[in-house]
Amino acid sequence: MKTLIIHPEDSSTTFLDIVYESIPNKTVITGGVSKAQVQQLIREHDRVMMMGHGSPGGLFGVGKFTNCGAYIIDQQMVPLLKEKTDNVFIWCNADKFVDVFKLKGFYSGMFISEVGEAYYCSKDFPINSDEYIKLRTVTQEEVDESNIGFCKIIGNYINQNTNIIYENVMNEYSLIAESNPVALYNFNRLYKSI
Repeated sequence: MKTLIIHPEDSSTTFLDIVYESIPNKTVITGGVSKAQVQQLIREHDRVMMMGHGSPGGLFGVGKFTNCGAYIIDQQMVPLLKEKTDNVFIWCNADKFVDVFKLKGFYSGMFISEVGEAYYCSKDFPINSDEYIKLRTVTQEEVDESNIGFCKIIGNYINQNTNIIYENVMNEYSLIAESNPVALYNFNRLYKSI
């Protein structure tokens, strides 16, 4: 199986490298190519992994790609992505993108990967609730534990199908979520579509 990894170069998401370091027969794209070239690469690969910063509109190119605008993965890529299974979509609110376009794979909803995001996401809970307070007081160590733990777990199963990835990530990441409010928030926003 040939895997295309689209991971725009960004120092705040380098921890995601762990996810795909054990994948054989992979092509990693971090920037420097056009959207048309990315479309061709998607055609040439069996599955696609997309990760970094994003929104419901897609995966941000963070200025690393040519002629792509704000997004390197957006609705223009949907027809090609619909042809693939066992894809991986890890960016904030990827669920909104995957669900709207009925794509297949493992994916995240809002995903806290920085202290500032934890503070922002605390608004999802009533003021003075335990969740609100815990997210407002998150430390960098808790964010790092969640980020690295998640990536190591998914990396252990990344060469499997979506069901196996999802089941194992949910089982193992839940252990971190028991004592880490960032992991708990993220855990509740992981999905699969097959």
